[in-house]
Formats: sequence, structure tokens, C-alpha cells
Amino acid sequence: MGDMSNSDFYAKNQRNEGNHAAAFGCSVMELRSLMELRGTEAVVKLQEDYGGVEGLCKRLKTSPTEGLAGAQTDLDKRKEIFGKNLIPPKKPKTFLQLVWEALQDVTLIILEIAALISLGLSFYHPPGESGGESCGAAAGGVEDEGEADAGWIEGAAILLSVVCVVLVTAFNDWSKEKQFRGLQSRIEQEQKFQVVRGSQVIQLPVADIVVGDIAQIKYGDLLPADGVLIQGNDLKIDESSLTGESDHVKKSADKDPMLLSGTHVMEGSGRMVVTAVGVNSQTGIIFTLLGAGVEEEEKKEKKVKKQDGAAAMEMQPLKSAEGGEADEKERKKASVPKKEKSVLQGKLTKLAVQIGKAGLLMSAITVIILVLYFAIDNFVMQKRPWMPECTPIYIQYFVKFFIIGVTVLVVAVPEGLPLAVTISLAYSVKKMMKDNNLVRHLDACETMGNATAICSDKTGTLTTNRMTAVQCYVGDVHYKEIPDPGALPPKSLELLVNAISINSAYTTKILPPDKEGGLPKQVGNKTECGLLGLVLDLKRDYQPIRNQIPEEKLYKVYTFNSVRKSMSTVIKLPDGSFRMYSKGASEIVLKKCSHILNEVGEPRVFRPRDKDEMVKKVIEPMACDGLRTICVGYRDFPSDPEPNWDDENNILSDLTAICVVGIEDPVRPEVPDAIQKCQRAGITVRMVTGDNINTARAIAIKCGIIHPGEDFLCIDGKEFNRRIRNEKGEVEQERIDKVWPKLRVLARSSPTDKHTLVKGIIDSTMVDQRQVVAVTGDGTNDGPALKKADVGFAMGIAGTDVAKEASDIILTDDNFSSIVKAVMWGRNVYDSISKFLQFQLTVNVVAVIVAFTGACITQDSPLKAVQMLWVNLIMDTFASLALATEPPTESLLKRKPYGRNKPLISSTMTKNILGHGVYQLIIIFTLLFVGEQIFDIDSGRNAPLHSPPSEHYTIIFNTFVMMQLFNEINARKIHGERNVFDGIFRNPIFCSIVFGTFAVQIVIVQFGGKPFSCQPLDLEKWMWCVFLGLGELVWGQVIATIPNSRLRFLRRAGQLTQKDELPEEDVNEENEEIDHAERELRRGQILWFRGLNRIQTQIEVVNTFKSGTSFQGAGALRRQSSTTSQTQDVTNVSSPSHVSLSNALSSPTSTTAATAPPTTGQC
Repeated sequence: MGDMSNSDFYAKNQRNEGNHAAAFGCSVMELRSLMELRGTEAVVKLQEDYGGVEGLCKRLKTSPTEGLAGAQTDLDKRKEIFGKNLIPPKKPKTFLQLVWEALQDVTLIILEIAALISLGLSFYHPPGESGGESCGAAAGGVEDEGEADAGWIEGAAILLSVVCVVLVTAFNDWSKEKQFRGLQSRIEQEQKFQVVRGSQVIQLPVADIVVGDIAQIKYGDLLPADGVLIQGNDLKIDESSLTGESDHVKKSADKDPMLLSGTHVMEGSGRMVVTAVGVNSQTGIIFTLLGAGVEEEEKKEKKVKKQDGAAAMEMQPLKSAEGGEADEKERKKASVPKKEKSVLQGKLTKLAVQIGKAGLLMSAITVIILVLYFAIDNFVMQKRPWMPECTPIYIQYFVKFFIIGVTVLVVAVPEGLPLAVTISLAYSVKKMMKDNNLVRHLDACETMGNATAICSDKTGTLTTNRMTAVQCYVGDVHYKEIPDPGALPPKSLELLVNAISINSAYTTKILPPDKEGGLPKQVGNKTECGLLGLVLDLKRDYQPIRNQIPEEKLYKVYTFNSVRKSMSTVIKLPDGSFRMYSKGASEIVLKKCSHILNEVGEPRVFRPRDKDEMVKKVIEPMACDGLRTICVGYRDFPSDPEPNWDDENNILSDLTAICVVGIEDPVRPEVPDAIQKCQRAGITVRMVTGDNINTARAIAIKCGIIHPGEDFLCIDGKEFNRRIRNEKGEVEQERIDKVWPKLRVLARSSPTDKHTLVKGIIDSTMVDQRQVVAVTGDGTNDGPALKKADVGFAMGIAGTDVAKEASDIILTDDNFSSIVKAVMWGRNVYDSISKFLQFQLTVNVVAVIVAFTGACITQDSPLKAVQMLWVNLIMDTFASLALATEPPTESLLKRKPYGRNKPLISSTMTKNILGHGVYQLIIIFTLLFVGEQIFDIDSGRNAPLHSPPSEHYTIIFNTFVMMQLFNEINARKIHGERNVFDGIFRNPIFCSIVFGTFAVQIVIVQFGGKPFSCQPLDLEKWMWCVFLGLGELVWGQVIATIPNSRLRFLRRAGQLTQKDELPEEDVNEENEEIDHAERELRRGQILWFRGLNRIQTQIEVVNTFKSGTSFQGAGALRRQSSTTSQTQDVTNVSSPSHVSLSNALSSPTSTTAATAPPTTGQC
């Protein structure tokens, strides 16, 4: 950050400098240049210019221990001089910009051009009216009853409907953007930070932090402002977001005290004085250089530009938080999306392209046939010469044909699809907020519906995260409940109380309950809260001890991290010697103990065989009750010579154990039920925890993740790594494939293990469906796994900022059962879109065939352009609204996930589409060719160019719309259910849309007149139209009766789309995976070979799978993939997600006996 780059700032801030530099001992610019230094430079500068951190605090008029006084005038003054802690967001797109974007749609542009040509020509009157006769049939009835004046209506009506479509799309985008901003500000408001004001530690929203505040920082924080470290314990910071260096930087007050905003605390704790906020902080400066701060939501929201036809849908690259407008172009070139396209997007893109191509073909043929027919009829059959003065009339005809062609295309291309997807997602996201799911990436919602595996944390997600000490082992006695303080040796009690009070983060407290009779409030680390609760249960208080030894008097702190799994604090005793208190996971701390306090509180030798006995008699029984065991110990050091505190291995050894505490974290009452729902829905739940294996297994049994007597794996991190790594210590996919299908509990796991497991499951090619994995996490170290997973859930309450940053969905109540709700909503989105497709494609098929054959046989489409656009509007915009807002039902959780490879249009849907299509076509063609005899009216066929609308064609149009309306009710069910009215009144939007459309249709037919080419109908004809429409519902029941197995050809139809759909999509998928992993081989032949190989296996799988019903198919596949194993359960066979587990099962090692540790028996 050279000074030059900030020159624009100097100008701004110079004005304030003069008048305020006096108020505080330093100016914004001085502080900013101070924050640009690092390491020793910074220490020297601090010492020379400010007299160290204390001097800096004095100049900023703040106290390093008590913080600011917190007077409002002082705070306002600080905000005025040093700025607020806000980075102004980028301006949202205006409504007009969104309208302009919506206008870029190819189909709409074609329509606009056609409409404009039509308009222009309708105002053009050929010179010499007499020429009309000689232009032959072409001019027949052109000047009929002055109707030519109304020729402009058609063009105008098309333009009007285009405007409607554009406004709807733009409004939708606008409300989506607004919603995202609301969501974003909600996420930002929720980020609070601990600050000391007037000697009290308070939680402040990040925006309220001012320069001179004393902030307390701890593991997992995302720093909200720049500052200088006053005092730190073992502090390590990840500065990669600013520097790009992935190594963690050690910070200490004497070596490198500079803390920068936007960096993550990976270890330790401390206090800092805030020196720069908002646009003056290092992150703020970068933001300002890039033009306004690009809102975070920009990087989240993958704005999918929806375009029909070949350019179907393209993904905009994700805008990174640091990226502004400046390097947009470069990033467009080299954008690596966070994840591959979501399942649905992949399938929809494919489908849209296919439909677009078909539509183009049909419309081209229509136009060609019409033009040829006209030319042959006029110039060949009737041998007329082409006269110059007739040219405009001929052109008018050609334009009419062109418009008919475009109309066919418009109807063929489902431009309502993007709308349906957006409405459905936006609606779900809104509703999911109520179910405690804060969705950060729109498509995460729908990916969740395809999830096949969930890797969940234990603490806080499956359990309540209210830790209470329920058992303890002190002075050789195992107390099954917390003893009376009198029963314990006084020396042990004294040591225990001190060890817990001092050796825990001072930010951890137990506060009185909010409500009378409620439970006390636990603040900070929950395990420490459980231990502090033990102190209170022993009728002692931790606060006086902490007041006696405040945080700055702690001599050295080894903070908890995922490697140490323990925390130790060293204090200096009055006689100058040192005492270190330690606590941590019992099996880890006990290994380091050489003594233990006996029944009178004196240390006695603690031999290895005593340890083994202790593990068997105390720790395992506690763990089998699902308790987390914590061992508390201490060690005394002489004052002379002073130990080398950096030699951690020697310091943390030779401890004396004081006690072992069993802490209970009860399972949330709603979790077992939620897990059962997941298992019924074909989702495997795995527990990944840092706890010991017995505790983990006990909790897993309580939750219902494992059932005694099943064939499953419970292993710890060590064993997991032993099984998946080869001799060189590299992870091998084949080895992971042997482990993950049966793995249910992974205990004592490190963050890397979690990431390896998630990656292993996602990359596995063992099962025919690629697994879709959801992961929950709350710690900073869960970041990589959350990012790798298809859907990352972060905890809203217990989660660190780092975890939230990496996640897709934030669980605002930290509860596992909210994940089940997310699955339900995800599946609902998928189903809503399938319902919409089923409805839309029926209309498309019918409208295209009617327009096409009608045009070819009668030279005029029975459905006019404007009518088509109205049909398009009801079936697109309104139907997408009606069908996309169906609320989810529990029955969604009773089926297996669809998986990535299932075609979007199932065979039942194909059956419905073709079945209803046949019905509608029969009715319409009957009306078209013999309608005039049935109703005894004039035929509307072969009407001249601008002739008035006929009753005949109005009946056809009206019947067509009625059939669509009733078919919309049929479309509510896609799995062949009988009762299509089931739960219809739970969806008021649906009902109002159906009735609304019906009302508008009456208005159009009775009063639409010329623009809609409609002639008013009498009641009898209306009754016939409605009656023919009602036939749809009856016909729907007939279709539902036909079993799918009878219709072999439908299978083919379904399978064909699958064959076309898959390989390409899969190659893309593979491509993206390679992008991340082996970038240098990006365009190598590997990709080809892999792609081809996968296509072959895919086709084989598809064939096998489709050869029988899914049950036999799976069986066949199993026989094909491996005939070695007969141990498979029938239940597994029927569910595709287990299909090729047989490979894993055939390996002899994976029987329960071999895998479960010997302790199984005791639990």
C-alpha cells in the first residue's frame, strides 16, 4: 500500500487533521502509516514515536485494562475524526438496469424485431388500390370492411406482451437483490465482538467499534478492525486473506503486535487497542482502491443469467470479496467457480438447450412450408407474375408467416423455466428463514435435496451444548454424582477450584438466568462452563480467584488447539516459583501424569498399570454413559533456573492429576427423530467429532446413528489415517473407498481428517451415483471441510466467523433437525420445478404441433401470435408462481434422493406429458376440422389476411386455455398419485392464480375483440369449452391407471434424455474436479480418457439400471459389479444409493468384529 495509492485519501482527511490532531495525540494518517508496518519495524516505530503500546493508548485517551469510558459524546467525536467501522456497500443495480438486462433475451429480441416489422408494414398502404385485384389471392379481402386499419394491433399486442415479460423478470431480479441485501445486513448485524468499556466486557455490533476501543480477541474470531496487540497468549493469525501467505503468523506484543482487519485468529487469545476502522483499516483501503466495497453478497450470489436457446444459462463468475469492478474482466476469463454447477442447473441447462434446438427447427420448418406453399400456390399453380406494386402486400404475408414461425419458437422455448427456478428458490429461501436456515448461496437450497450423506459435528449440533459436570473421580473415589464439598480432601478441593478458575478463558462465565427459575446462562467455551459449574456446585466461586490473579498476571498460557487437545496456564507463586495448571482430554492428559492426588490430597506415584486400570474402571464407564471426560492436573516448577517455556514437550509432562470430571452434554430431544427421518430418506448420517471413541459411540447410539448389531464402523482419527494412507503416508482413494461406506462414527478426528473424509466421499466412483455431501461445522478448523462439501452448514450461535464465511447455509438455532428441514425444502424445489416442467412441456408439445400442422394445412395458425403470448404468460409466469410455491410435505422425506444421474423428466412425467398431449391434440384437431359442423357456425379456416376474428377459432383458443387450466391441477402431482386435489387449499397462491386466470380468460374472449382475435361466445359454447377442459381431470385418472412397465417406449424416452444428458454433464463435472486438483493437466489427454471411460461406464450403468424396475436393476448391477459378496441386505439392494457397496463388503477386513475396538462389549 504505497502512499501514492492513498493520495485521494489524504485530500479527504487533511481537512480534519488540523482541527483534531490536538484533540487526540495522533491523526488518522499517522495511525494508517503505522499500520502499514510489520514485525520489528513496527515495534521500533511504536517505541520511538509513541513510547510503546502504553504510550499509544495514552494518546488515544484509553486505558489498556479498563477501555474507553463509553460516554456518547466521546464515541461520536471518535467516529467523526477516525471514521466509522463501515465500508460503504456498492450501489445496487437500478430497476432500469435490470430491465435492460432482461431485454437481452434472444427470443424477446426476435419477437421485438418481428413485431416492429409487422407494425411498420401495417401502416404501409400500397399505391394504386386497383393493383389489389391483380395481386391475386394474396390480396383477397385485404381491404375488407376497413379492417386494414386494425392491422397494427397484432404488432402492438406482441410488443405489449414483451413489455410484460420484461417487467416481470426485472421485478423478480430486483426483489431478489433486495432480499439478498436484507440477508446480508442481517448476517452483518449478527456479528458481534467483545470489547472492554468502563472495565466491563460487553458484546458490541462490529459497526459500533471505534478507534481507541480495547477489543478482546480469541480463537475463531474474524478481526473487525486494525489494532495493536497489548497482551497475547500464544496468538496465531491467518493473514492469507490479505497477504496470500497460508502460514499462520505468530503475534506477540514484543515481536509483531500488528493485527489487521479481515484476518482470522487461528489459535490463542489476547487484547488489542483498535487503531483503524472502516475505510482506514487495511481491508478498507483495499476495498476503496477497487472502487466501492463490493458487497459480500456479490461474491455469494451466483447470478444465473437465464437465456433460452443455445445460450441457455451461463454462470457468472463469483466475485471475490477483494474484487471490484476493475478486474472484473480478468476474473471473467479465469474464474473457477466455488463448486460445480448444482445438480438442477446442470440438468436444466441441458434440457433448455435441447428444447431450444427442437423449437428452432420446428419454427424454421413452419416458415419454410408457409412461404413455399404461398409461392407455389400463387406463382406456379395460378401462374401469376410478380408485380412490383404488389411487393409490399407479399412482404406483409411473409412477415405474417415469420411471426407465426417466431410464435412457434416462443411457445416451444420454456422461458418460464428460469422464472420458475428463481421464484421457487427465492420462495424457499424466504420460508427457510422461518425454519432457522439462513441460506447464503441460492443453489445450496436445491443441492440439499439431493444430499446422500451428512457429516455432522457432535457438540452443539446433535447435543444441546449445555455442558454439566455429572460425575467425578477425586482422591481415589469415583463419585457417580457431584459430591458434597465436605467429602473431598481439602487440599484437593483447593487445587481443583484454583486449577479450573485460573486455567480457563477469562471470557468464559456463568451468568444468572434471564428468567426466574431458568437455567444459568453459559457464556464462552461450553466445556469450560461445565467445569466452572462444577466449582459452583462445590459451593465455591471462581470470580474472587480471577480478581486476585487478573489475566495480565498470567505468566504463560498454552491455549487449546486441535493438536494439543489441552490447555495450560502458568502462574508465578508469591515465593517466586511457578505453578502450571493443565486440563484437557483425559486420555491425553493422563498420559502426561506421573503422580495423582490420593485420598488425603497428597501426590502418590501413578504407574502405567494404574493408568490402564483408571482407563478401564473410570474413563471407559464414563465414556460409555456418553460423558466427555476431562482430566485436571498441575505441576510445580522451581524459580531458579527458570524453565524454557518454549520447550513444550518437556513442560507438559510429569504432571500430577487432581481429578477426572465426566461432563454430560445431553442429546437434543428432537435429534433421534430427525436422524431417523434422514435414514428413511436415504441419507446416511455420519458423526465426526473430536471426542473420545466411547463417548462418541454412546452418543451415536442415543441419536440412532448406529443401531447395535448392525455392520458399521466406529473408528478414531488414528485408525482412520492408518487405513486410508499408503506406506508413503499419502491418501489413496481406493483405501478410502473401503472405509467410508460403513463408517458411521469418526472420533478424535482432526480437521484434516474431516476434510479428507468429505473429499473421499465426494470423489468416490465406487457407487454409480456421485455422493452429494453436506457437512456441519462450527470451528475455525472446519473451514476447509465446509468449503469442500456440496453444502456447508455453519452454526449461527456457536459458529466462529471463519466457519460462517466458508458455509452455504447458517443454522440460526444450531440444531440438527433444521438440516432435515433444509433437505425437505431442497427436495421441494426440485419437485416444484418438475411439476412446472410437466405442465409446461405438455402445453409446449401441443401448441407447437397445433401451430405447425395448422399453419401447414390451413396457411394460418389456429392460435394467433397474441393468443400464444397469453398462453405463454399463463403457462410461464403464472404457472411458475402457482406450482413453484407449493409448500413441502413430510412425504418428500419418504423417498431416496434423486441423485445426479436421474433424468429431470421421469418416465411417469413422460407418460403424463404424452398422455395429456394426445388428449388435447385430439380435441383441438376435431374442433379445427369438424368444429364448424358440430357447433353449426362458419368455418374459420383459410381466412384472408386481415379478416375479422371467427367464432370457430375463438372456441379452439378458449378450449385450449381451459384444458391448460385443468391440466395445471393435474401437474401438482408428479409421482403418479391419484388425488390431485390433495392439499390444494394449503397453497392460496395456487388457488388465486387458477381463478384469476379463468377470470381474465373470460374478459379476453368476451371483450378482447380484434387484438386477441376473439369473437364473444354465448353460454352454451362456454359450457362446452369448460366441459372439454374438465375432461383433462378425468383423462388424468385414466393415464394414472396405465402402469409404466407397459410403456416400454417411455423408458426409452426417459433413457434417451439420460444418455444425452449425462456424458456431457459428467465430463464437465470431471473437468471441474480436475481444475481444482491437477490444474497443470487441465487440457491433457487424461480428461479425454477419463471422460470416455466414464461415458462408457455410465451407459453400461444406465442400461443395466433401466433394464428392470429399479429393484431388479439394482440387483443386476450388483451382480455385474461383484458376484463375490452375498452379505448384502435386501433393503440395501432396493436403494440405489447402496448399490455398489458390495465391493466394499467383499473385503474380509470390514466385519464388525475386526473393526470395532475391543471396548464394544462394555457399552
